[in-house]
Amino acid sequence: MKVAITGATGFIGSHLVAGLHQSGHDIVVLSRDRDRARRVFPEVAFPRVETIPYTPLQLGDWQRAIASCDGVVNLAGAPIAERWTPAHKQAIQDSRIKATAVLVDAIAQADPKPTVLVSASAIGYYGTSETAVFDETSTPIQTDFLSQLCQDWEATARQAEAAGVRVVIPRFGIVLGQGGALARMLTPFRLFAGGPIGSGRQWFSWIHIDDLVSLITKALTDSTMQGVYNGTAPAPVTMATACDALGQALHRPSWLPVPDFVIQALLGDAAIVVLQGQQVLPKRTQAAGFTYQYPTVAAAMKAVVT
Repeated sequence: MKVAITGATGFIGSHLVAGLHQSGHDIVVLSRDRDRARRVFPEVAFPRVETIPYTPLQLGDWQRAIASCDGVVNLAGAPIAERWTPAHKQAIQDSRIKATAVLVDAIAQADPKPTVLVSASAIGYYGTSETAVFDETSTPIQTDFLSQLCQDWEATARQAEAAGVRVVIPRFGIVLGQGGALARMLTPFRLFAGGPIGSGRQWFSWIHIDDLVSLITKALTDSTMQGVYNGTAPAPVTMATACDALGQALHRPSWLPVPDFVIQALLGDAAIVVLQGQQVLPKRTQAAGFTYQYPTVAAAMKAVVT
């Protein structure tokens, strides 16, 4: 299979490229920084990776590469867990909604067209709650910035269905791996100063990076998959439990909480990403026959840090 990927040099994207390449697939990396992409995926190690210059907010020469691909994976987007200045909020929206609209347009114009678009979303779609339980059939319980962003992002991606393209939307939870959200948690634990973030009661719906790569690969190759699938493990935990599991994996204590006001001072409105959460179950994901290599947070944390 030949797959075009946006956001390929990021935390999730780089693992996906490596996984697809190891499985024998050909990859077209659509990148705004071609030189950087070539450094991340050197030809000697990734002979089946082709890098194409990419302009996310406008069509260009890059769209010709879409016609040669069987599938497209859309992972691009400005970082969420940063201070939400008005300019950064606009960048978050444009890099997801506008860029996805342009990508869908390129897919619609392609001849021949890819058969599948896997376009990322996030469990922020549901809103936040300490008591509610969400699955793929749940509707959002609030319309905050993240929820509205995900709703608009998903609706834009699904416009590719009008062109006859199968669309799969994995809603990512917190991805555990060497990088991403966990990287920010590791340093204090290694200095014996780790502990729950905020109250510790907020839900932590997570997935190991290897399982997420497997889920995206299945979405590309399994023609029966269509629509929304939660990219989370089957056993969400509280933040306190997640931090305990991290401490045990590192053989470090987990007793020094990080207060809400510290996170809010660092991230402003973006603090909602770590101070609030949602209990999300992957019912459609499991019904599709997906099996997890890391079904428990203890196993996932141990695999990440050892």
